[in-house]
Amino acid sequence: MSVRESTFPGVGALRQTGRLFALAASVVRLTFKRPFQKREFVEQFWFIASVTILPTALVSIPFGAVIALQVGSLTKQLGAQSFTGGASVLAVIQQASPLIVALLISGAGGSAICADIGSRTIREEMDAMEVMGVSPVQRLIVPRVLAAMLVAVLLNGLVSVVGVLGGYFFNVIMQGGTPGAYLASFSALAQLPDLYISELKALIFGFIAGVVAAYRGLNPGKGPKGVGDAVNQSVVITFLLLFFVNLVLTAIYLQIVPAKGS
Repeated sequence: MSVRESTFPGVGALRQTGRLFALAASVVRLTFKRPFQKREFVEQFWFIASVTILPTALVSIPFGAVIALQVGSLTKQLGAQSFTGGASVLAVIQQASPLIVALLISGAGGSAICADIGSRTIREEMDAMEVMGVSPVQRLIVPRVLAAMLVAVLLNGLVSVVGVLGGYFFNVIMQGGTPGAYLASFSALAQLPDLYISELKALIFGFIAGVVAAYRGLNPGKGPKGVGDAVNQSVVITFLLLFFVNLVLTAIYLQIVPAKGS
C-alpha cells in the first residue's frame, strides 16, 4: 500500500501520525535491502553538507558565546565562577549542538528534500516508478534520510568544537575568566557519555528531519502552492518533534548516566 495521501488535511491527525511512522519503518527496513543507491546517497550528502556547513559554523559561535556569557554571569553572582567552563561545555555539547545542527538541516536540507519529492509527486513521477515496480522509498527517500543523518552526526562534532571554543574565548576575554579554571572545570564535570548522547541525538534528529520532509513531500497539496505549503509544514512539524524528542532523550540520559563525581 502506498504511503501517500491525496491531501494532508483530509484525514485525521492520528492517521497522519500512523502513516508517518509507517514511512519511518519502511525507511529503516529498506535501508538494508539491496541494491543501495550509492550515487544518490553521495549526491544528497554533498548537497546537504554544502548548504548547511557554513551557516551551522556561524550560528554555533554566538550560541556558544551566549551560553558562556549567561552561565559565567550566573556563576559569578553565586561565587562559583570556577564551574563556568564545565557548565558551559555541557550545555553546548548535550543540548545546543545537536539542536542547532538539526534545525539547520531541517531548514536547509529538509526543505530542499521536501520540495524535490513534492515536485516529483505532483508530476506523477512517484506513480510512474510504482508502475514500473521501483520503490520510491528505496530509490529516493532512503538515500536522502541516510545523508541527512550522516551530515547531522558530522556537523554535530563541528558545532561542539566551535561552540566550546567560542564559549572559552568570550568567557576568558570578555568576563575575565581564568583559562586554567575554565579547562579544569570542563575536565572535572564533562565525561565521554556526554559526547555519545550528543551524537546519538544528532543521528536521531537527522532521521526525523529527513523522514518528515520526505513524508510531506509525498503528500503535497495541488500544484506548486501545495508543494510550498508542504515545505513550510515539514519545517514546523520537524521543529516540534525535535524539541519533544530532545526532552525525552535528555530525561532518559540523566536517569541512566550518573553525573561525574556523584
